[in-house]
Amino acid sequence: MAAYNADIEDDNAIRFRISVHLGDVIVEGDDIFGDGVNVAARMQEIAEPGGIAISDIVHGQVRGKLDAAFSDDGLHEVKNIAQAVHVWRWPDQSGASHVMPVGESDRSSIAVLPFANMFGDPEQEYFSDGMAEDIITDLSKISGLFVVARTSSFTYKDQAVDIRQAGRELGVRYILEGSVRRAGQKVRINAQLIEVANGNHLWAERYDGELEDIFALQDRITERIVTTLAVSLTQAEQDRAMHKRPGDLQAYDYMLRGNAYHHRRNGPD
Repeated sequence: MAAYNADIEDDNAIRFRISVHLGDVIVEGDDIFGDGVNVAARMQEIAEPGGIAISDIVHGQVRGKLDAAFSDDGLHEVKNIAQAVHVWRWPDQSGASHVMPVGESDRSSIAVLPFANMFGDPEQEYFSDGMAEDIITDLSKISGLFVVARTSSFTYKDQAVDIRQAGRELGVRYILEGSVRRAGQKVRINAQLIEVANGNHLWAERYDGELEDIFALQDRITERIVTTLAVSLTQAEQDRAMHKRPGDLQAYDYMLRGNAYHHRRNGPD
């Protein structure tokens, strides 16, 4: 279609919005329906004209097997689908851009970079990574905020990061970076929110607390980001973002360890 449209005026050009999803469908006669079809239909509505939107399950199947580069578009709440859909995009190849440049969209966008491990013990890396991942998860529940997924923001782990360059590469207006220090049952989180366009710090704060208060500390960071970026929360979003209160901190610690192994996937463990 890009080749077909090359010599045609924009008013007469034909651009398709395409979505690809993998899931169960029900076939009855000439009709097909089911959740798999519904998700694909809703993703098509948010696809870029001339481009392709694919679900996370499809991206997992094609990652590393195609020359096409898909950009992470984060989680999307779509009509009549109970859970948010994680979308990846392949852009329009015609040369015409339909995506707002960073800074021109009304929608706030943010990337949470891996938090620096200040324990002095590489074996504790899982804890600082888990903290950043939890904050990504909390922010992703807010419909008024585009949040870059962990798989993209964590490519900057263990690198000297130029914030403005990282922001341009990730396509966001704001970046959160920080560090975590844990001593026994005490934890200290340093966090700073940076505006990509000019590199200015919108705020930088230190959060101290007991390990049993870790979720309250995460909530305070999330609330501060939402307030600073003037993102409006519905009551349902407030409830979803601030509800986690597991009673067993040892279980939470094991969960963070498990996540670290899950993302590592490169050794016998």
